[in-house]
Amino acid sequence: MPTKIKKTKPKTKSKVRKSSPEHIIISKADSKKARWFVVHTYSGHEHKVAQQLKQRVESMGLEDKVLELLVPTQEKIEIRSGQKKKVKEKIFPGYLLIKMVLTDQSWLTVRTTNGITGFVGVGNQPTPISNKEVEAIQKFMKMEAPKFKTKFSVGEAVRIIDGPFADFLGSVEEIDEAKGKVKVLVSIFGRETPVELDFLQVSKI
Repeated sequence: MPTKIKKTKPKTKSKVRKSSPEHIIISKADSKKARWFVVHTYSGHEHKVAQQLKQRVESMGLEDKVLELLVPTQEKIEIRSGQKKKVKEKIFPGYLLIKMVLTDQSWLTVRTTNGITGFVGVGNQPTPISNKEVEAIQKFMKMEAPKFKTKFSVGEAVRIIDGPFADFLGSVEEIDEAKGKVKVLVSIFGRETPVELDFLQVSKI
């Protein structure tokens, strides 16, 4: 009797989460007690604070208590000296998200890290945010189409530097970061007329 050869199903690869400067994974332990909390940091020092906290957690052996650190950022296109450049802009400047099991020791470790000024919560009690909120933030971070980072504001006086209306002065009426467009009100024949332009065609006065 010929022996039947059993067909083995190919193993499906599990998704491996990797750390990045924006999302630091200290431990992949799946603790049911872990919740996401938010702390205040010095604005502009979010990444530095996250790295310092990671080092403290590892040196104190608290990897089972502080699991992940998240600095929410979004990719945008910035106009510099007439050139387009991709940059990562912080969605919530001055804030750091931490997935942790809240204990006296983990609270103290986080709270006494240089650059962290306190937990977001009621009084001295840190208030966790929902997983739904964190998932929404992470999806927003992964959006592929980068938005343009504008240096203009609505109502601001600007000069048109390129195109048919070069050297005209006007004021910003609308800004479309997704398309990198700005609508400028230009005085033509004694009346204000809206003109849609690229960010590259407009400069501050």
